[in-house]
Amino acid sequence: MAGLVPFNRRNLGVLGTGFGDLHNMLDDFFTETWLPGRSLMRDTFKVDVEEADNKYLIHAELPGIQKDEVTIDMNDGRLSISVNKAENINAEKKNYLHRERRFTSMCRSIYLADSKASDIKAKLENGVLTLTVPKHEKQVSTIKIDVE
Repeated sequence: MAGLVPFNRRNLGVLGTGFGDLHNMLDDFFTETWLPGRSLMRDTFKVDVEEADNKYLIHAELPGIQKDEVTIDMNDGRLSISVNKAENINAEKKNYLHRERRFTSMCRSIYLADSKASDIKAKLENGVLTLTVPKHEKQVSTIKIDVE
């Protein structure tokens, strides 16, 4: 994000305005990497799509997600995988010093033009969702056309 700023405000020497520290604070906020690497709480999940002769195999990494938090839809050849996770961390005490709530919602869509929606199988095991999407049988028909 800091690469989008055409200059470094810290070196401009904003004098007399009193906003120099504010500019430095904003620049530091957008340039420091205080957050760890990828996380399901900030990013979407990774999806691998493999094509075989008669089916597609889709693997989605969903660590910490339960099967009742996953919704899979097929609409006009577009496969959508949605995750909605609500997490509450509560202490039993009434005098809270710290209480958190978190809600995560993610969705990925994949267009599979020749997929057969009726026989899709899904399995969630060890944080990996595996989908088997069969393809329509291609009807190969050759027609001989006579020339007049």
